[in-house]
Amino acid sequence: MSSERKYKEKLVSAEVAAAKIEAGDDIIVPLIPGEPPALLEALENRNDLQDNRLYQMLTARPFIKKDPSQLKVVSMFLAKGDRQAFHDGEVDLLPNHFSDLATLLPEITKQRVIMATVSPMDENGFFSLGTNCDYTSGLIKSAKTVLLEVNQHMPRTFGMNQIHISEVDALIENHQPLLEAPTPVITEKDQKIGQYIADLIKDGDSLQIGFGSIPNAVMNSLGNHRDLNIFTEMIPDKLVDLYKSGAVSNLGRSDYPGKTTATFAFGTQRLYDFLHQNEDVFMLPVSQTNDICRISQIKQMVTINATVEVDFLGQCNSEKVGPLYWSSSGGQAEFGISARMSEGGRGIICLHSTAKQDQISKIVPVLAQGAPVTTSKNDVDYVVTENGVAKLRGKTIRERTKALIEIAHPKFREELAHEAKKIGYM
Repeated sequence: MSSERKYKEKLVSAEVAAAKIEAGDDIIVPLIPGEPPALLEALENRNDLQDNRLYQMLTARPFIKKDPSQLKVVSMFLAKGDRQAFHDGEVDLLPNHFSDLATLLPEITKQRVIMATVSPMDENGFFSLGTNCDYTSGLIKSAKTVLLEVNQHMPRTFGMNQIHISEVDALIENHQPLLEAPTPVITEKDQKIGQYIADLIKDGDSLQIGFGSIPNAVMNSLGNHRDLNIFTEMIPDKLVDLYKSGAVSNLGRSDYPGKTTATFAFGTQRLYDFLHQNEDVFMLPVSQTNDICRISQIKQMVTINATVEVDFLGQCNSEKVGPLYWSSSGGQAEFGISARMSEGGRGIICLHSTAKQDQISKIVPVLAQGAPVTTSKNDVDYVVTENGVAKLRGKTIRERTKALIEIAHPKFREELAHEAKKIGYM
């Protein structure tokens, strides 16, 4: 049977597709923008769910609110769509390293249903997960049911994120624009931090960098660099600028020469247009992009990650803001460890020195009570604020304390020094 005929036979409405989900099934969706909005809406409209669980990560859509006996929602990284719901006790959070999800999800789930947005089918019967590969790609072959939402706006990308029509149980068509990331507002503080970090990056380095105002500021300062290699978990909009400036060549890679590798992408339509049919980009499962053993073999690996607060030991809390859980670990710890093990590698943690209009110092004597340690004191390397760079790796606790106070906001330095003396760190 031809691929086109199989496609027509499996093409149904969202309601018919969602009806294939049975009691006890665990539903897994990619992280944004790979979530399938029409299929999720059809799932939400079902009134006969029983003992189902929905696993989602970095979602932007409002969470599906149902009785937990019908559907329990589990977040793997809190975001706009489920953050408040977690605080309200309506969504649960699964602690994880991003790379572990490919093996953790099969371990903790039962009959798995994969629902995902894909690009249109090609002449060989393959769909592409487009902006995604993440944990989803590795679960297709073992899934009980695969439901796809075909969207002509999803870019066709290359890599290990292809799904054949023969692996699909049902598909729908829903051609709506992909969710776009908001354009970060880059402040003067961001610009200073971005320049400090850019000064730490050398020609020929391999970079892991995410999205947000500080990473955008970093990439704004990298246009004159050359022969950078991109080995990252996420592709942001600014990668397009680095390509256009000639900063990225990926020629130093031995695994995928000339190619940027990542496990997902999130940006604006400009990025999605750049990704479409672009053979210079190769999507990999998160079990590879975030694998510590793999990354640590890359020379001059530079990782750039943001945090909420750093204490005198160098411990980083990147997940909670005060008493509120805001996000999760993601790949920060994995890349931090990898940079430490990489020959010539550098791990960079960045943050503003203050919050709430300079009323709160984010360099603190000890982390707030109940705060998780996302990056440990043994893995932290550089910490950068708008006030400078603190090199912590190889420094004693007292040397670290002094270095961190020097990059704290000036109005807090005396107070921090006083607290350091009280706890015996100065």
